Amino acid sequence: MPIDSFEPERYELAEPARYKFDLDRRDFFRTLGAGFLVLAVVESIEAQESGGGRGRGGRPPMPQVVGPWLHIGEDGAISAFTGKAEVGQNTRTALTQGVAEELRVPVSSIQLVMADTDRVPYDAGTFGSRSMPDMLPQMRKVGATARELLLDRAAVLLNADRPQLKASDAKITNTATGKSLGYSDLVKGQNVMATAPVGQAQLTPVSDWSVLGTSAAKVDGRAMVTGAHRYSSDQKLPGMLYGCVERSPAMGATLGAVNNTPAEGVVVVRDKDFVGVAAPSSAAARQAAASLKAQWKGGPQSSDNDLFAVLKDTAKPRAESTKGSIDEGLAVADHQLSAIYTVAYIAHAPLEPRAALAQWQDGKLTVWTGTQRPFGVRRELADAFSIPESQVRVIVPDTGSGYGGKHTGETAVEAARLAKQTGKPVKLVWTREEEFSSAYARPAGVIEVRSGVRKDGTLTAWDFHNYNSGGSGIATLYDIPHQRVHFHPSQSPLRQGSYRGLAATANHFAREVHMDEIAHTLGKDPLAFRLANLKDPRLRDVFERAAEAFHWGETSSGSGRGFGFGGGFEKGGYVATFAEVTADTDLKRVRVERVVTAFECGAVVNPDCLRNQVEGGVIMGLGAALFEQLRFENGRVSNARFSRYRVPRFADMPTAIETLLVDRKDLPSAGAGETPIVGIAPALSNALYAATGKRLRSMPLLP
Repeated sequence: MPIDSFEPERYELAEPARYKFDLDRRDFFRTLGAGFLVLAVVESIEAQESGGGRGRGGRPPMPQVVGPWLHIGEDGAISAFTGKAEVGQNTRTALTQGVAEELRVPVSSIQLVMADTDRVPYDAGTFGSRSMPDMLPQMRKVGATARELLLDRAAVLLNADRPQLKASDAKITNTATGKSLGYSDLVKGQNVMATAPVGQAQLTPVSDWSVLGTSAAKVDGRAMVTGAHRYSSDQKLPGMLYGCVERSPAMGATLGAVNNTPAEGVVVVRDKDFVGVAAPSSAAARQAAASLKAQWKGGPQSSDNDLFAVLKDTAKPRAESTKGSIDEGLAVADHQLSAIYTVAYIAHAPLEPRAALAQWQDGKLTVWTGTQRPFGVRRELADAFSIPESQVRVIVPDTGSGYGGKHTGETAVEAARLAKQTGKPVKLVWTREEEFSSAYARPAGVIEVRSGVRKDGTLTAWDFHNYNSGGSGIATLYDIPHQRVHFHPSQSPLRQGSYRGLAATANHFAREVHMDEIAHTLGKDPLAFRLANLKDPRLRDVFERAAEAFHWGETSSGSGRGFGFGGGFEKGGYVATFAEVTADTDLKRVRVERVVTAFECGAVVNPDCLRNQVEGGVIMGLGAALFEQLRFENGRVSNARFSRYRVPRFADMPTAIETLLVDRKDLPSAGAGETPIVGIAPALSNALYAATGKRLRSMPLLP
């Protein structure tokens, strides 16, 4: 198996389409009103999320799906539709910019309808950094198609030759006469439906961008900072009840006896291992749940003390990628190095815990919930209640962060189960403790690396084995003739799933720390050593740019001050992160003084948004690198609250954070939600080694 076709990340969910939209123009216009309606043909649901037509795991692509993507009403109101969810990454603004660019209208004139399964075309979900490389071009195509329709209509009404017409500021102008018609004039009395097939829309060249490539203000930004914006946990319905679920204290435990005598006004629902309550207030629901005195039996007995042994002992071989011969590579090496690196389970710790509001009406279920996969959750609900998906609607209000942690729909199912029993809407919001103890975690992992290198610094062999944490970012871009890269799935003691950057954080950590170890073994500068073994021009570029901005090599490490860096490639983005730290020898006092990151992901869509993504990834990665860790005993998480689980605080922030955005207008835009996080952990580990002489191979790095 060639190293550049390694299997997709197993924790990153890709859901197949179950249907096609039926093109009934009467239904569309009955919902949206008269005007211009643009539909788009998505070549493949799976290609939409994987970035190619092959499909995940070598499966053939899914069928074409057609759906409504853009509508211009008689009043000139413009609505665009996407299945993507807004979970804090500012996709709403970037996608709106794409439509505005092609339609030649201000960003403020477009309403982007997101993640409502009754209103938007199917989408596999908001994950994998696919919104910019896949969804942005799609939104631009429908905008361009609408623009061409409007130009055609204007040519007739203005009795003008098509080349004389120009679209700008929501109107079409005849440049020869100066006469113009607004978009509302052009669509009045029209019921025009057009299709935008893949590959046929003429998009605005990057060199002519006027909206894209600029730092457009955050859509709904004012409402967010004033508190007017309504998130998933803010949703309300008249007469609704509040739900609470009594949860298993350990993964795999089964429910025994329950005191199901409810207090007045409280409904108790037990269904196999599910038991929950609905009450008139959140406090009453919590009190009622506690009074259930549920008894749980069984569950695993493992703890974090034996975690890595369990992951190794239960591992199975899978997904090996080879190039050359490891034995030959090691035989010609002057030095052989081997090391073991580990990463702990960590929690997503979202700003907004999971929340859902469910309502049954006339046999149809509607759920408002914060999820990254509305159509996947719709299917979960349909399966759970044995009803057709057509009778389920999932609406995703803007959600207070996801980080890959909100793919599943258990909260929606729980709220719907309680609502079905009570006959009233039920709102369910997880507590912080539930988020830590019952949600899935970023996978823990063990990574074993063995390498060979000549005296002159030429790498000859690379043997890399990842146990459990995943295959994302596992392939190296360093030029090594003999390689073996192997991923081994394991039996996880805790529930685990997607996380920002997935396994790329673990794999980059092990790879970049090991590269640093080789360089120090040879007595070579770590940057020069990497560059000598690296041909990829884009990765070289971010290393060199960050090093120059950081002034690498101008000051020596030692005496409690150290410099280090790490970087790599993932999901179309290239990153290099350099860090300066100060630390005492026992690591009880560690301070991150300065971080410089260079990031390149093709053409920049919104510089401010991209900078926020990069810096947010660095800060989030700092916590995972230094101190985040889920502790557990007998399958029970023991630090399920912020007072015991430390995330980065203001006092932990570097004194200076500098971000260099490399704008490659000659390349398509890639996503940036995940890749920037992968460089900070190896940068800090390598900097701490330079400061203290202690080589730290386990995340979290600090005791």
